[in-house]
Amino acid sequence: MVKFSKQFEGQLIPEWKQAFVDYCQLKKELKNFQLLNNVNNTPNKQDHNASSVPNYLISSLRKYSLFGHHHTDHGPIQVHRKFGSSAGKEDMYETELVEQFADAEAAKEFFSCLDQQLNKVNRFYEMKETEFMERGDSLIKQMNILLELKSAFKQKQKNRGGSSEDSYKEDQSISCTFRNEENSVRSRAEQEEMQGNCTDDLEKNGMSFSESSQFDEAEKSMKGEDGKLRTLSGGNVSFQEKKNVKINIPITTPSRTISAISYLLKEDLMNQSSSKNNVPESGKLHLNKTNLHHAEKMIKGGFVELYKGLEYLKVYRNLNMLAFMKILKKFDKVTGKQILPIYLKIVETSYFNSSDKVMKLADEIEELFVKNFAKDDRTKAMKYLRPSQRKESHVVTFFNGLFTGCFLALFAGYVIMAHITGLYRRQPNSVYMETVYPIFSMFSLIFLHLFLYGCNIFAWRKTRINYSFIFELGPTKELKYKDVFLICTMAMTAVVGIMLLHLTMLTKGYSYSQVQAIPGLLLLVFLLILFCPFSIIYRSSRYHFLCVIRNIVFSPLYKVVMFDFFMADQLCSQVPMLRNLEYVACYYITGSYKTQDYGYCMRTKQYRDLAYAVSFLPYYWRAMQCARRWFDEGKTSHLVNLGKYVSAMLAAGARVAYEKDSGVGYQCLLVIISSAATLYQLYWDFVKDWGLLQIKSNNPWLRNELILRRKFIYYFCMGLNLVLRLAWLQTVLHLSFEKVDYGVTSLVLAALEVLRRGMWNFFRLENEHLNNAGKFRAVKTVPLPFQVDEEE
Repeated sequence: MVKFSKQFEGQLIPEWKQAFVDYCQLKKELKNFQLLNNVNNTPNKQDHNASSVPNYLISSLRKYSLFGHHHTDHGPIQVHRKFGSSAGKEDMYETELVEQFADAEAAKEFFSCLDQQLNKVNRFYEMKETEFMERGDSLIKQMNILLELKSAFKQKQKNRGGSSEDSYKEDQSISCTFRNEENSVRSRAEQEEMQGNCTDDLEKNGMSFSESSQFDEAEKSMKGEDGKLRTLSGGNVSFQEKKNVKINIPITTPSRTISAISYLLKEDLMNQSSSKNNVPESGKLHLNKTNLHHAEKMIKGGFVELYKGLEYLKVYRNLNMLAFMKILKKFDKVTGKQILPIYLKIVETSYFNSSDKVMKLADEIEELFVKNFAKDDRTKAMKYLRPSQRKESHVVTFFNGLFTGCFLALFAGYVIMAHITGLYRRQPNSVYMETVYPIFSMFSLIFLHLFLYGCNIFAWRKTRINYSFIFELGPTKELKYKDVFLICTMAMTAVVGIMLLHLTMLTKGYSYSQVQAIPGLLLLVFLLILFCPFSIIYRSSRYHFLCVIRNIVFSPLYKVVMFDFFMADQLCSQVPMLRNLEYVACYYITGSYKTQDYGYCMRTKQYRDLAYAVSFLPYYWRAMQCARRWFDEGKTSHLVNLGKYVSAMLAAGARVAYEKDSGVGYQCLLVIISSAATLYQLYWDFVKDWGLLQIKSNNPWLRNELILRRKFIYYFCMGLNLVLRLAWLQTVLHLSFEKVDYGVTSLVLAALEVLRRGMWNFFRLENEHLNNAGKFRAVKTVPLPFQVDEEE
């Protein structure tokens, strides 16, 4: 049977862990009380046990008189409630010992700790409840404004007599005083909290833009209310005299980014112009259906996140209530006194358990969501308000074992055959190592990286790091570690099997021209699976991966979220894989595989220039992401991070120059620039990404809060990261093993960089999780589209 402490630890919300009842601390206090009690009462243990039952019966009978009236006796303890003197101060509870305990000091310490935990729970619950109630009120007001705006569109359509959908989309718009996000792009603090992608996820999962007919009932109730939008003749929208509505649309797409930049340029030109005739009408822009579409997605996402937060509060209430019951039950068992009914009554009447605001708000959100976003289909609405997690299947575990065994057997056969044929030995002209081996190397690096990601997921789940919340992964996009392992084992089994077949055919006398198309077909099959539009082989995850790659390639046109720059960092460790991919594409697209002219690509100037560009691209994409984050948030730390990737590009450039000319001058330049870049990267790894090397920390050279219990793991990983960061020395020292081809050595070094990145991934998310936990951030803050300003 699993202990309650383990169950409690496994069910609590990780980001709110510090706000939950410290059950382990209460158990320690109770254990200390029990030890002291046993020491003091060891000689009279038999007498005490014999008299405990009669004493309990006597104390119970004293509560009642002969006529059945209840006495004012409070039992062994009396809990005093101190009411807060103002709205900013919460009620406090303090326990007084009425009866004598075996060890009074230990009992006082226990109840003092218990009172402290109860006060902490009440304080946190009230704080979060107030936050969610304010957010709920704002969302309901936003919904009211959205309904009125949609009603204005319908009214204008009726007045114009138009029935065409195209005219409804393009021509019909309402003129309204609003502030587009392009107009407020310099408001950095507001944009920092915007996470617009969560609303896009809802639309991708099937929540389409609601037609105005869904809002007919709501519009009837909304018309005529004070302070809301009202429809006028001609379809215009106006407010009361003291109302001014603005709309905030986050810059999440290339079109909005370009329009924001163009607006800033136009604004600068307008500021320089002294002519009043050139100034456009301030604040007058057309609000079309596209803006309403995005506003509805934002409100929809806000309701989903708010409902998730309310569900978390319910879990918080139930788990804490259960923890108080368990610890009081243990205390009664140790002392033989009836404390549970007395203190539990206080807990039940305390604020966190007696307040019903959360339940009412959750019911109201359900009704609004069902009515406005699900066409009165409650089942459909609850799929988004309470998304069900995909259950892990034992079939996946079985196939993991099956494909792992197949892979190991095929790989052993491939290594033995390659050793016998001597293909991996250093030779002046090795067609196999120049043409086929890059494909094997490319797949090996990709799926090694994916395997390490699966190991990271397993470690994150084991240590309760909420990676799905950090990456903003939906239930359909989140891959379990078993799924990742299945993809790796299945893919590598196919790769090694095809490579073994290819090598077998070569040993049987087939020429390269006859079998050289096999590795190219293998690559083509994998690309077809990746871009396959059918709902097979984790379609939602493949689609999400392609979207992230698109966001990275077109940086800085897309808004940068956590998963985007996390994936861009992975690409920085896959430069050898990208160069192999480029070579293989050139080899097969140009038709060199038919003529066996594997040196054609190396002789082509365009290919060499592109190969150098590939070495810079991952760092360039990451630098552009840093620039975009600075543009959105205005934090100088992003510019400092940008400098790290610029230094990496300079080091890559020095490496390219050294490959062209191996002179002493270029060698010194390479050492100087690469050393400076390495120091820069090490500082950022340890201090910024991992949050380590804090001088004033309670843990020497670590941070105050650590998830892993064994501290030596952090020191070991820091040292290993330092060693693996120095892999660029191989370019200068030209390390190689005798009788082994240089391609094998390059693959080993590239694999070490992938291993370093896999280790970096865990500590990067550990630091991010601790930052979220420090701010009790367990749900996303979705930006609201409409802003109502009231003039005094």
